[in-house]
Amino acid sequence: MLVLPVVVLGYGAVARAYIGQIISHRAEYRSRFGVDMTVAAVRTHRAQTEIGGDTIQPRAEWSAPTALDELIARVDARVVVQAVPSDDAGAAEAVADGVCAVRSGAHLVTATKTTLLHGWRALDAASQETGCAVKLSGATGAMLPAADVARSLSNGIHVTSVSGCVNGTATFVLDRLSDGDSLGDAVDAARRAGIAEGDPSADLSGRDVATKIQILTGLLWSRDPGAAETILEPITPAIRSAAVRAKGRGQRLRQVAVADLDIPDLVTVSIRAVPRESPLGALNGPEKAVIFDCGEFGPVTVTGGQSSPTGAAMAMIKDTLSLALEKVPGLR
Repeated sequence: MLVLPVVVLGYGAVARAYIGQIISHRAEYRSRFGVDMTVAAVRTHRAQTEIGGDTIQPRAEWSAPTALDELIARVDARVVVQAVPSDDAGAAEAVADGVCAVRSGAHLVTATKTTLLHGWRALDAASQETGCAVKLSGATGAMLPAADVARSLSNGIHVTSVSGCVNGTATFVLDRLSDGDSLGDAVDAARRAGIAEGDPSADLSGRDVATKIQILTGLLWSRDPGAAETILEPITPAIRSAAVRAKGRGQRLRQVAVADLDIPDLVTVSIRAVPRESPLGALNGPEKAVIFDCGEFGPVTVTGGQSSPTGAAMAMIKDTLSLALEKVPGLR
């Protein structure tokens, strides 16, 4: 039996969903996979708690946070799971925590895109030195296994470009605009459906989808995602009339991010009309899709994976369990 004590960084919706999955499915993971996952501690930037069983103390009873390397050593953590917000304000701290986890001898499972965007090289260096893995499926589209496919294709398949719709909020909002909703009403509907963040600016601007494609290029082409430039076309109220017209022509508007091997350090995001029956046009609600162009072998398309905190949590559960089967360092 492989015992995996886990330290969870963050205590938002994704982190709580991840913790809930471990507590409710611990016996199943033991019997099916021979892995005993336990949440040994939870840490935010303001407080932390160490856990002796399956019950987490009320937040009012948590203590002040100690240094992360000290916490990892004290609870003998094998894995650090990072589920903190992907914002520039916290990027430096998120990168520092990720690198600290790996240098302390723990595998890192992260859904925090800014950690990868700003710390790719540092994480890779630490991973190669310690032999610990960095797992990142949760940062490339929640349950959509885009990172898994990218890793597989990078082993000998010549991928010439990668493109996709990997922001559920954008797809949902564009479809509501095509029905005649205003942008504000469409965003409110996305929030009520549990799809949109409280601040959807990264979704509407194209920044979120660009970041996810940047991370995939890092896996495909051994690039530093943070070195890529981005050109973004935002979703604005003016898009509404174009969305309605596209619907009348049997098309749908989609927010599409593209990166090409010929220009690997550039990701463009544009709003384009696609046929309803195409892989991108067939997406419903918050579904996602990534298309890998494999040259003479044709495209490989991955679709599905709706946006939700539970979906992102399950991607990280998958990554954590895979640590029992894959013992390869590097960003995976």
